Amino acid sequence: MDYLLLFIVLALLAEILGTVGGFGSSLFFVPIASFFLDFHSVLGITAVFHVSSNITKIAFFRKGFDKNLVIWVGIPAVIFVIIGAYISKFLQTTILEILLAIFLIFTSLGFIIFKDFKINPTIKNSIFGGVFSGLVAGIVGTGGAIRGITLASFNLTIQTFIATSAIIDLGIDASRSVVYYLNGYIHAHDLYLIPLLLIASIAGTYIGKLILNRISQEKFKLIVLLLILITGIITILKIVFF
Repeated sequence: MDYLLLFIVLALLAEILGTVGGFGSSLFFVPIASFFLDFHSVLGITAVFHVSSNITKIAFFRKGFDKNLVIWVGIPAVIFVIIGAYISKFLQTTILEILLAIFLIFTSLGFIIFKDFKINPTIKNSIFGGVFSGLVAGIVGTGGAIRGITLASFNLTIQTFIATSAIIDLGIDASRSVVYYLNGYIHAHDLYLIPLLLIASIAGTYIGKLILNRISQEKFKLIVLLLILITGIITILKIVFF
């Protein structure tokens, strides 16, 4: 019971940080959940959890989204998340965890060191961002950071950014949930977590929205990136020593 409470509290924290940082909660939730579940189960439960999480975000930030970006980024992302989810079946869980840790470390360091880095807001780059983020999300469970930098190039408002990202993410998670289910990653004995995670997603998104109304997103994003870096390092240490 103590482990379950800790798991839900950490999931709530992941949702808050993911909402405010703009990267999505899976960037935190996947490595956190891997301490409690085997990695294939983590992929399955994350996808199902994120469906409810993104519906919540759409409800809270429904004032606007960019239809063109949903098409340019979203459709390639959905296609390639299915490919990535299928590929994950052929990789050992240790390899998946190592790939996740490397992704977290390099992503966070990249954003911290090259904080002014931007990509040109073109259709070609949007499609590439969708392809890459979808493929990575399917294989290691999270691709929100890649999608985030793609959407950021279009200088969207916070409301539009989060709503657009959530709609794209909903398509990604709904698609990979089907593939993960067919891969055998979604287990009946883990489904009791879904209503608890749903509550955490609603509460976390609401708290994240309140925070966004009070502090600078850029300052908080730096804190989020540092936490992502620490999470990646801890994930590596867990693999090496445990």
